[in-house]
Parts: sequence; structure tokens; C-alpha cells
Amino acid sequence: MITAIQDCVLVNQKHVFYKLFSYQGKSKYTLVLLHDSLGCVTLWRDWPELLVEHLQCDVVVYDRVGYGLSDKMNTTKRGNDYLKQEAIFLKAFLAEIELTEVALFGHSDGASIALLFASMYPEQTLALVAEAAHIFVEPITLKGVQAAKTAYETTDLGERLIKYHGTKVDDIVKAWVDTWLSPAYKDWSVEEEMKHITSPLLFIQGDQDEYGSLDQVEKTICKAQGVAEKVIFENIGHTPHKELKETTLETIVSFFQKHIV
Repeated sequence: MITAIQDCVLVNQKHVFYKLFSYQGKSKYTLVLLHDSLGCVTLWRDWPELLVEHLQCDVVVYDRVGYGLSDKMNTTKRGNDYLKQEAIFLKAFLAEIELTEVALFGHSDGASIALLFASMYPEQTLALVAEAAHIFVEPITLKGVQAAKTAYETTDLGERLIKYHGTKVDDIVKAWVDTWLSPAYKDWSVEEEMKHITSPLLFIQGDQDEYGSLDQVEKTICKAQGVAEKVIFENIGHTPHKELKETTLETIVSFFQKHIV
């Protein structure tokens, strides 16, 4: 049986919405899910429940500031270190909900945040799965962001996102697009930070990812100091957990079962 509660917690003067899915038994640990650049709690669909059931652990998922039901961001202007700042914010959020050690599963921006959190706070990271993370800027990434910007301007993408983010939609799209397409961001890289990762790491990526090449995977794996594994799915794009759901679930569950005791 799985129980779920939802609440808001104040972190750095911002209300952060989260859900806690609890395993009704002896939970082995807590897994935190980190959403992508346009994501939120709701867009994880049934993934929290599936992971609770298969891993027999608790799962926490939250809306970053500016997203979903959390408070609006103060400004759409982001520094080049915004992903690192999100990792620092995650540490503060975990302190507020009284969690110390956690496992992590992040997608896209969320995966980059997971990698940075693990590099900065290895003693708090039991293990992590990074799905379609980016640790440096590539032409393919910028092409993907530009395509998303065009879709937002010419299709009903914005209207569909309002369902999840309300009046904050324009801000989150602008913050994401303007940062990545800024000339000042083209040299952004956290590749060297990856050498501080000592927790067990699994990097998942589709070989047709429209936002990053397999260099993102290889350079992360090569730098990490602990167990570092990769799974590349053929003919899959940026969201293996949606495009190849069952196989991705099995892959994640197997990894955590093997490396968290």
C-alpha cells in the first residue's frame, strides 16, 4: 500500500510544493525526483508510485521555484551557475523536510542538478540516476532549445503548459530559452565537477536525444570516481522514461537495488 501527502514548505523565503509518497512497510531510503526544464510534480505521472512499489522506498517529488504549484521566480534572468544554485537549493529543501541521505533520479535539467548535488554533497547522496543530463553546451543542445522556442511561439505548447504552471508559463520558458541561447552561456561546463562524484551513478540516454550527444554520457562517466554505469537506448530521444517506460523502469530499479543496501 502507498500513501501520499502533499504540502508546501518555506525554503529561502519561497513556498515550495512537494509530494511525499510513502511505502507502507519498512522504507529502505528516500528517493528524490528532479524534473526537467518545463516539468513539475504532476508531469511525473505515475512514476513516483511505480518507484515506491518496485523499490520499497519513500519518494519525494517537488516543484522547483517558478514551476507548478511553487512560488513564482523573482526574475527570468539566470546566472550561468543556475543549475549549481538549484543543487544548493535542493540541500536547503531537504533540510526543511528533515532528510539527510537520499537517492536521486533526475531528468534533463533535473539530471544535471542531481549530478551537481552528488558532486557537492557526496555524503548525502546514496546513489543517483541521471537521465539525459547535460554538463556542457553543444550545438545539438542549442538547436533543440531553439526548436522548443519556435514551438512555443507557433503552436499550442504554451496553452498546454498552462495546465501545469498557470500564469508562470511565460517566465519558465523565457528563463530556460534566454539562458541557453545567450552568447554568455555557450562556454558553460561543469565537466570538472564530475570528478567529485563518488556515489554510484547510472547515466541513461537515448541515442537520438535531440538535446545532447553521447559525449555528455562519456565525459560524465569518465570523470566520476565511484561506480559509474551507462545505459544507451537505441532509437530513443530525450525522454526514455516516457518513450520506453517499462524498460527504463526496470533499468532504474535494478541499479538502485544493486547499489543501495
